[in-house]
Amino acid sequence: MSERIGIGVIGLGVMGQRMLARIAEHPRSRALAAWDPDPGVLAATRARYPGLVAARTPAEVIGAAGNHCLYVASPPASHLDYANQAFDAGLAVLCEKPLTLDFEAARRSIARIAEQKLRAAVNFSLASSPGLAAMAAAVGDGSIGEPRAVEIEVAFDQWPRAWQSAAGRWLAERAEGGFTREVLSHFVFVLQRALGQATLDRSQPEYPPDGVGAERALKARLSAGGVPVAIEGRVGGGHPDFNRMTLVGSRGALEIHDWFGLRRRQEGGEWVAERSPQENRAIGQAAQLDQMVAMVEGRPHTLPGFAEALAVQETIEALLKGR
Repeated sequence: MSERIGIGVIGLGVMGQRMLARIAEHPRSRALAAWDPDPGVLAATRARYPGLVAARTPAEVIGAAGNHCLYVASPPASHLDYANQAFDAGLAVLCEKPLTLDFEAARRSIARIAEQKLRAAVNFSLASSPGLAAMAAAVGDGSIGEPRAVEIEVAFDQWPRAWQSAAGRWLAERAEGGFTREVLSHFVFVLQRALGQATLDRSQPEYPPDGVGAERALKARLSAGGVPVAIEGRVGGGHPDFNRMTLVGSRGALEIHDWFGLRRRQEGGEWVAERSPQENRAIGQAAQLDQMVAMVEGRPHTLPGFAEALAVQETIEALLKGR
């Protein structure tokens, strides 16, 4: 197909809104219909995108005329239900992470996708980024020597972050939320795409005593592709939020920082940035939509499928369980 890809959106929180803005800018995609349980959010979104149909139900989004793909940005517990409804309707699916916490249900969906040759992917924000491409290349091209260690660190002044306040209580709760699932998962995805499935050596999550709140800190050690991995995350401290993932080699290092920042250091030298974070973000986000279009059209693409997303989530849940 050469026309614009029609996309339906379920969930109009931060991620849904960001995706709508990116769809509007992409030459091969257009948003057809959207639904959110908050009528006010739905009305405000419709006002910003006059051509968008404000659906009364999720089923109306899935069944919208001209729809090719469903983007699912609802809370995690509903992801597979909406995905399977979309599969029933013959649509491709792009789903937010985490894919699900119900691993058996995920395996059933993965088996269905394989058996019926369905089109499905999960939206890890770094999947089409220059940072991932550089890190995957550095593992094999010798540019920083033999991989020796990976360090991943994230920190937050508060959780959920202020801009997530409208997303719902689930983000702050242990059952589905927390920074490990929401942020660390992106870097675990990069880790496993570049080095292979990780195995857990030890993990120490710290939870509030109420038995409900999400983790407040995490320290862990893993191994991926024979390379030791150190992870540290924390909430609080009055400092600006940051994240970084550093691949240390025998002759240098490569680092993704603050999502799309990318820099390299040769042994004994200084860090040298590769483009600006803004340039890398623009490259990665445009490429992500290009890959989504390829997925919808049944062409080869580099987006993570449900099986890869489940492998990430298995590592994440092991980190949260601790040992």
